[in-house]
Amino acid sequence: MNIEKDKVVTIDYSLRDAAGKLIDSSDGGEPLVYLHGNSNIIPGLEKELEGKRSGDTVNCVIPAVNAYGERDESLVFKVNKKEFGNDTEISPGMQFEARGEGGSQIVTVVEISGEEVTIDANHPLAGETLHFDVKVVDVREASDEERQHGHVHAGGCAGCGCDCGEECGDECGCEEGCADGECN
Repeated sequence: MNIEKDKVVTIDYSLRDAAGKLIDSSDGGEPLVYLHGNSNIIPGLEKELEGKRSGDTVNCVIPAVNAYGERDESLVFKVNKKEFGNDTEISPGMQFEARGEGGSQIVTVVEISGEEVTIDANHPLAGETLHFDVKVVDVREASDEERQHGHVHAGGCAGCGCDCGEECGDECGCEEGCADGECN
């Protein structure tokens, strides 16, 4: 089965920066499972995987514009230390979730100078060219629920987290899943 929109894809991968430094890897952990064509991975990697099959390998270089975007210096700004709360210890390198008009995003503390805190709202890999080594482990049909929600649900059942490969119900003994359109 080929990788195409609304297929569930399982990959093993390693990600390196332009200097060859390992940034992330599934080695020693779980493979990455995602719903193809639903913006669940960076666009450049998704394009490189299109049409591949289980067992295929992909070695590719993804420019920043097709990964996490170019750095935007307007996303580096100063806030008052009080914005973090009175009891919060902060130091350079710490990351926080900030909520704004566009939803929530991760911001990184860059510098602290007195009561001024410089934060960077760029993705940590913004501006980086990314080097991927990927092995396609599996490609399968998505469940109706996964297609509807736009992401993969845990395990083999539609949202229950077990690994029986069946739909949730008596055969599987699952009691969890997605209710009222929200994934549990």
